[in-house]
Formats: sequence, structure tokens, C-alpha cells
Amino acid sequence: MKLAYITNDPKRKTTYKKRTKGLVKKVRELTTLCEIEACAIIHSPDFDSQPEVWPSHAGAQQLLSEFKNLPQLIRNNKMVNQESFFEQSIAKATQQLRKRRKENRQKELKKVMFQSLSGKGILQSMNAMDLNEVGLLVKQNLKDIDKRVRELSNESRS
Repeated sequence: MKLAYITNDPKRKTTYKKRTKGLVKKVRELTTLCEIEACAIIHSPDFDSQPEVWPSHAGAQQLLSEFKNLPQLIRNNKMVNQESFFEQSIAKATQQLRKRRKENRQKELKKVMFQSLSGKGILQSMNAMDLNEVGLLVKQNLKDIDKRVRELSNESRS
């Protein structure tokens, strides 16, 4: 579904009302399912002069005043604006990307190691840094194999 401004006025008003009802329903469900306090204030300058408020004007005012009465440090910890939300999302995605690249690199090196063990002459086309990494991987695998052989030997003696 392409998101764009709805130029047809009656259609836009209908969509606004439907989406407002849906949003209020989601906030109500969130408060019930998670046992949290929440309110929704939806205002559109194009339509109603009064904003849509859930659960009520008094309930929203009470919740907002409770929030404003929190110490500044706690209040700031609970606040997220779009910029900080996107910064956090980008940082998380960047961290996941690094992790995936590292995993992919390890898989590539393992593939090269097994191809070279099967007699394919792939090592000749690699640079010194890649060869060094494959060498470290081979050493680590040999250590793992030796460790496993010792464990099995100890188990068979017992």
C-alpha cells in the first residue's frame, strides 16, 4: 500500500475517522494487555476543531501531569523522539550488520578451508591476509579436533 496524501476530501475524512478509531483501539488494548497507563491525543487541523482524546480529557491531563511531575532524569529516560529512535535503530542495525558480516566471513573462510582440503587449488588466488586468516582457522579447528579426541579418549578409559 502506497502511503500518500489523500486529495479526495470525503475519502480523507473517512480514512481519518477509521484510522483514529483503530489507533484508539490499539492504545486501549495496549493498556489492557500490558497493564500500563497510556493516553492518546489525536488532533487534525483539517477536520474537527476538538482533538480526539482517549480515555478522557481528565484522564489524559492526569497522566500528562504525572509524567511532568517525574524527576527530569527519569522523564528523559522514558522519552524518545523520532531522531533518537532512528539513531537507536540505525545503531542496532549497524551492529547486526557487523555481526552478519563477521559470520559470513567465517563461513567463507571455512568454505575455502574445506575446498583446499578436498584438493581444489583455491589458495593460490588468495592474498596474504586471507591466507593468514585461513591458517588461523585451520589451527583453531585442529585444536578443537585434538580437544575432542582427548575427551573421547578419557571417556573410553572410564
